[in-house]
Amino acid sequence: MDEAFDLVILGSGSTAFAAALRAQELGRTVVMTESRTLGGTCVSRGCLPSKNLIEAARVYWDALHPRFPGLHPQGMELDFPALVRQKDQLVEAYREKRYASLVRDSDRIRVYEGHARFTPDGAVEVDGRRLHGQHYLIATGSRPAVPPVEGLDRVPYLTSDLLTSGESEELRELPASLVILGGGYIALELGQMFSRFGVKVTLLQRSRRILAGHEPEVSQALTGVLADEGIRIVTGVAVDSVREVDGQVEVLAQRAGQPTTYRADRLLVATGRVPNTDGLGLEHAGVRTDERGFVVVDEYLRTTAPNVWAAGDVIDHHADAQLATPVGAHDGVLVAMNAFSGELRRADHSVIPRTIFTDPQVATVGLTEAEAHARGHRCTCSSVPMDLVPRAGAVRDTRGVIKMVLDADTRRVIGVSMVGRDAGEVIHEAAMAIRLGATVHDFIDLVHVYPTMAEALKIVALSFFKDPGRLSCCAE
Repeated sequence: MDEAFDLVILGSGSTAFAAALRAQELGRTVVMTESRTLGGTCVSRGCLPSKNLIEAARVYWDALHPRFPGLHPQGMELDFPALVRQKDQLVEAYREKRYASLVRDSDRIRVYEGHARFTPDGAVEVDGRRLHGQHYLIATGSRPAVPPVEGLDRVPYLTSDLLTSGESEELRELPASLVILGGGYIALELGQMFSRFGVKVTLLQRSRRILAGHEPEVSQALTGVLADEGIRIVTGVAVDSVREVDGQVEVLAQRAGQPTTYRADRLLVATGRVPNTDGLGLEHAGVRTDERGFVVVDEYLRTTAPNVWAAGDVIDHHADAQLATPVGAHDGVLVAMNAFSGELRRADHSVIPRTIFTDPQVATVGLTEAEAHARGHRCTCSSVPMDLVPRAGAVRDTRGVIKMVLDADTRRVIGVSMVGRDAGEVIHEAAMAIRLGATVHDFIDLVHVYPTMAEALKIVALSFFKDPGRLSCCAE
């Protein structure tokens, strides 16, 4: 069966939906394909379910570890299967409201289930249908990477797909102990979550510190927080193999030239993500991928094939993008506009705020000190501990640090990294400031609400000129 549409999209996640909805607004017809679950990773097994369970773990932890003298620990019964059920209900409700209903109510958007692939004649084939488009968008996203570790194919292990709903990968019972391979955001978010639910967690990281791409101050601060909560973080570990011993998983590794062994009830692999580009027949369409399988695009998100675009996780860092749901959604809209509006716009990924939902949160925007130097900036930096932020002291949560990176010649702020309470909210002020070219003096001159965590930005800006530990409240 042959069908024709203005836009054929491989995928149905946030990038795909953003493109489909904008194309619909432009009066175009759209078809999306989906081989797994409508809505893609974010709603089904990523952002939504993880943040739901992470918050539940925070509530449980805070009840057992109150920060205020005069508040005594309260026992709280933990029913993990019930938490999983409420998470599933939330995911299903959100998928229905934000995804399925939008397709059902539209006369211009369709979704076909099945594995889609390009055919030698340039069409897209899915479930016996041949789809022809004026334009095509590859938005198939990414999945957890599985490292080439000996024995991993013979040992049951978890990935971030444990957060899924209604699939065999979903974890419904808590293990007593867990070994995690990886030291990135997924490993840290899930590691703290499981630890707060009472699981004994050991985290193995190949590099010398967690969050190796972040500021050293960020890694140091978060390492201390997680260690204080009882998480065992082991860095500089090279994993040789894994095996199953007496119903547990055993990880055989090398550390400082010495063989070491780590054992736990379950193993979680969180070593990055790979693109869902295998089996798409991209070679038939003339779409080039890099050595890791990510689709190569230009600054307009065009692939190497005429009228074929790509966006979202599937392009990785090409066009200076990042693997993040809002980046994909932003770029999905841009693809629809570039394809059908008659005017090409470059993808602007110069200012992308990011948050890691540990407690406290890690939030970043712009360049790190190392990145600034690598790009030729003559930069200057300053860091301030959270115990100098009045709000942090008032709520008795002084964990963390904030760091600001300036271009020394213009005094413009080019990067901010923060570990602290509500950092994911605070970082948007920094993002807008960087977007508008603000200087360090703009942060100082802006009157901030007292006491708020956003004051951390003003305090670290002041630290370039004076000792912030010797200021009265609200003083400049």
